[in-house]
Amino acid sequence: MRLVTWNVNGLRAVLKKGFEDIMAALDPDVVCLQETKAQADQIEVDEGLFPWQYVNCARRKGYSGTMILSLVEPAMVTAGIGAEEHDGEGRVLTADMGSFYLVNVYVPNSGDGLKRLEYRLEWDRAFSAWLRRLEETKPVLACGDFNVARTELDVWDEEAAASAAGYTLHERESFQQNFLSHFVDVFRTLHPDDRQYTWWSYYSRGRERNQGERIDYWLASPKLMDRIRDIRIRDDIFGSDHCPVEIELDD
Repeated sequence: MRLVTWNVNGLRAVLKKGFEDIMAALDPDVVCLQETKAQADQIEVDEGLFPWQYVNCARRKGYSGTMILSLVEPAMVTAGIGAEEHDGEGRVLTADMGSFYLVNVYVPNSGDGLKRLEYRLEWDRAFSAWLRRLEETKPVLACGDFNVARTELDVWDEEAAASAAGYTLHERESFQQNFLSHFVDVFRTLHPDDRQYTWWSYYSRGRERNQGERIDYWLASPKLMDRIRDIRIRDDIFGSDHCPVEIELDD
């Protein structure tokens, strides 16, 4: 089973950049998209590629949003985490895949000047509680843009990143305490010394220079790790300021 996560930074835009051809080449069973920036009636993905399509849109148009595309029908799909104060931005979709829960997430960015840092830390705690509730029933595989780089291996310039959103001590400690204390960072576990990024700034031509950050993750319940064959950061694929990350899972 091949699964892909990708922050597309606007699904309507990436559809014009060969999204469906990219999906046909990757040949995934399930795709989790973040930052779709569209309402449900504005999204048209070929149902011949993915017959099962689920969206969670932000109330604010052109902002945030998540989507799951699948070749197989999940037993159930849930939008949000059941918390009104956190569910207005379309940031979470949870699919019951039978033997595990698949959770697609777009974690809030702390913003310029860290204006949204306190909310983001509160959100981390709420989302972590959601994952742990799910895991009481069956293992969890969570993916998406977590908007945080874990270590110096995950940023191209640690000194420059230290004061910016996504690499502050508060965000990294929150990621460790709320998620890595309970779930496994699949890429770093299987590729402990690799330096690869999943996001690059458009403004600094970061992708051309490979000056980026690894902020897109697959997190797994420890019970699932023996089913995971490999994980690959597909930095050879363009169309967004993020690249896809794919994982192979034994059925």
